[in-house]
Amino acid sequence: MAKFILPPNSRVKKGKTFKAKKGSGNIRRFLVYRYDPEDGENPRVDTYELDMNSCGSMVLDALIEIKNKIDPTLTFRRSCREGICGSCAMNIGGVNTLACICANEDVKGDVKVYPLPHMPIIKDLVPDMTNFFDQYASIKPWLRTRTPETSDRERLQDKHDQAKINLPS
Repeated sequence: MAKFILPPNSRVKKGKTFKAKKGSGNIRRFLVYRYDPEDGENPRVDTYELDMNSCGSMVLDALIEIKNKIDPTLTFRRSCREGICGSCAMNIGGVNTLACICANEDVKGDVKVYPLPHMPIIKDLVPDMTNFFDQYASIKPWLRTRTPETSDRERLQDKHDQAKINLPS
């Protein structure tokens, strides 16, 4: 299991259990890490039972179902739902992955959902991305030119510069 950055002297405790509605058929349990530094409590793992017949096929669909229909206090990031942006990165079943491309059926047993283990946690499944964005800005991952910037018009790229980018690899 992954190691998490927790507040000093804290331990993850068992949290609340939210049972599926009576008459639900295809039940799956989701064990979701919950932590709110503002309430002063230790982190906990809440258990949510979902009827998979009324839920989408990805873990992100299940989290949205939980937030929309069971527990609106659950906090997580999401954006593109296509595995492009990385907003929904979390630890699912012991593997760091994207919730939008992780199929529920690919996770064996109960679905254990935790925040990314190598980052401080803001709340629940939301990691603090400050250090990431600081590093990202420091490497300047954009095209730079030798000409000075002008704020009054768009900077057009000439064919010669475009050819440098399109070199065969």
